[in-house]
Amino acid sequence: MNFIIVLVVLVLILLSLSVRVLNEYERGVAFTLGRFTGVKGPGLVVLWPVVQKMTKVDLRIIVLDVPKQDVILRDNVSVKVNAVVYFRIVDPGKAIIQVEDVFQATSQLAQTTLRSVLGQHEMDDLLAQRDKLNIDIQRILDQSTEQWGIKVANVEIKQVDLDESMIRAMAKQAEAERTRRAKVIHAEGEKQAAETLAEAATLLAREPGAIQLRYLQTLADITTDKSSTIVFPLPVDLIKMFFEKR
Repeated sequence: MNFIIVLVVLVLILLSLSVRVLNEYERGVAFTLGRFTGVKGPGLVVLWPVVQKMTKVDLRIIVLDVPKQDVILRDNVSVKVNAVVYFRIVDPGKAIIQVEDVFQATSQLAQTTLRSVLGQHEMDDLLAQRDKLNIDIQRILDQSTEQWGIKVANVEIKQVDLDESMIRAMAKQAEAERTRRAKVIHAEGEKQAAETLAEAATLLAREPGAIQLRYLQTLADITTDKSSTIVFPLPVDLIKMFFEKR
């Protein structure tokens, strides 16, 4: 009786050591006597106790937060930049065999790549062309991590911190740009108004009667204001017109 109990216990222990259940998003990298023997899962996986071992790998997208990096841009501006990297393991065998810690390796590579890529651009590019920089960093990371069985899906520059002096300088630059645009818009308005007046003057010069009608319309407009006395010069041509009719 004791022998049966011991045998049952041994069988249960062997089953617990040999049977694994992997979720749909998991894979198992199996090793037999230390040699890679394939990727297993998902579902029920049976291993030979002691002889075989298995390492689980998660295939879901992993969000990696890249800490702030001190970057000196091409125009000698110093900034602190951090980013977020979205990647997933597409080849579990390479991810376990080729690199000791795939997450640490990807994090370090992302930091150096971030500094390298941004250091080749100026401050204006960092602020205005962030999407292009994200694509450049993602492409370089994807090429470098391919040998580790990793696919970098996306990279996003999350935050850019500037020195106080740089913030003040940019504020002055923005204010100067707004002032310049306002002056240009005002000058364009004056130019258009002058062109319109010149066209009107040319048109009135062709038709003398039009000038007289314009004077009469102006008189009618100012007579509606009874609170003040207005002295309006009467052109001689207009007086002659009335004498000629008599």
